[in-house]
Amino acid sequence: MIIIHATFYVNPEKRDAFLTEIKPLLAGSKAEEGNVYYDLYEHTEKKNVFIMVEAWRDSAAVDTHNATPHFTGFVGKAEEFLAAPLDIKVYNAEQA
Repeated sequence: MIIIHATFYVNPEKRDAFLTEIKPLLAGSKAEEGNVYYDLYEHTEKKNVFIMVEAWRDSAAVDTHNATPHFTGFVGKAEEFLAAPLDIKVYNAEQA
């Protein structure tokens, strides 16, 4: 299983637009066959800092996801909402 944490530092003036634009990404990603979970959370102490916590069956599922229209469409717009670069961390969750 592949786990991805993507942290978004959203410009406060773009918060509402960000939350609107990310909804199709959330819905589409959750519906993908290889998705285990795909959820967006806001930091409890830092307003406008969000983390996308996602898990995928395998790297092939991630590759398929990265080519979907809901993913590429959001990625193409994401930079306009951000106050700092997107921070992405990828983990392999195979049993040790």
